[in-house]
Amino acid sequence: MLLLNPGPVTLTEYVRNSLLQPDLCHRESEFFDLQDEIKKRILAIYELDPAQWAAILITGSGTAAVESMLAGLVPETGRLLIVENGVYGERIAQISAQYGIMYKRIVGDWMQGLNLDVITSELDSTLKYQRFSHLAVVHHETTTGRLNDLPSLSKLCCERGVKLLVDAVSSFGAEQLNFSDESLIGIAATANKCLHAVPGVSFVVVRRTAICQATSRTYYLDLKRLIHLQDQRDTPFTPAIHAYYSLAAALCELEEQGGRRTRYQNYSALSEQVLIGMKALGIEPVVPISQSSVVLRAYHLPTGLTYAKLHDALKAEGFVIYAGQRDLSKTLFRISTMGDLNSADIDRLLKGVAKVINELKIY
Repeated sequence: MLLLNPGPVTLTEYVRNSLLQPDLCHRESEFFDLQDEIKKRILAIYELDPAQWAAILITGSGTAAVESMLAGLVPETGRLLIVENGVYGERIAQISAQYGIMYKRIVGDWMQGLNLDVITSELDSTLKYQRFSHLAVVHHETTTGRLNDLPSLSKLCCERGVKLLVDAVSSFGAEQLNFSDESLIGIAATANKCLHAVPGVSFVVVRRTAICQATSRTYYLDLKRLIHLQDQRDTPFTPAIHAYYSLAAALCELEEQGGRRTRYQNYSALSEQVLIGMKALGIEPVVPISQSSVVLRAYHLPTGLTYAKLHDALKAEGFVIYAGQRDLSKTLFRISTMGDLNSADIDRLLKGVAKVINELKIY
């Protein structure tokens, strides 16, 4: 079965076999060697200087990393502007409310890009003592497959001294992230999406200077404790060791395959193949291609075809696709090109979709 959902992904045999390595105690030097290797390789993906940046590992899903980032990097006196146009931007607001973080939401239409005029006005409209200290946004909003305009947000933040926090759970390892931007202080990501490892490990890549001002709202997800102990070759809790094995193997594989830029090119080629094939069947993308991620794209369901029928027919052919979220499940479906996929797999997928379309026309 090939997974075309936005994580977890179809694993290579190399990564899958890494789960069969010997059992390991998390208090032994061998584990700390593994932990150090993973942190080093994560930073190397974007050629980051470990003296300026740290990769902080967390046993948990991508949401754990987002929660840890928000709870740790927005200070008690901080004020957060949340820019959202999908489910995962909405989740940032829910997490912020849970921790009592002062925040305000700019809620956009899920089918539209960010309204920079509204964001600019909001950043500029407050009195000096009420100004926003931080802005949070989802980079790749998989609700629709939209790649939000980080460069423009970064520019707005830099001009106003606002710190930028990014949910890069579905973009890290493929899409471009500008870590030289001085406003960017933290991103949250995970092992089981663009990095092609198993679920169970997530991480926050944080600017080290930001840790000095971090707060401790949470216990298990406390960035300050985690970075302090991991820098000392230690860990506060029992990590998901075999998931660590998987991530280390996936990171090695990523490097051997040419790194992030090559992975981006591979995703781009497969996404374009899907796009061309879908258009030939009369199925149009939801988001303009210039505004979409190569990691995942959403497509309109053809008239008369339900998601359930399309899903079940493709699953019978060996593919798992993904529904739209909430009411969007009635109008769209999503295809991700992450994981161990190739052009021949996409050909088979398109033949499966064509078969469903042809049967629809018959009836």
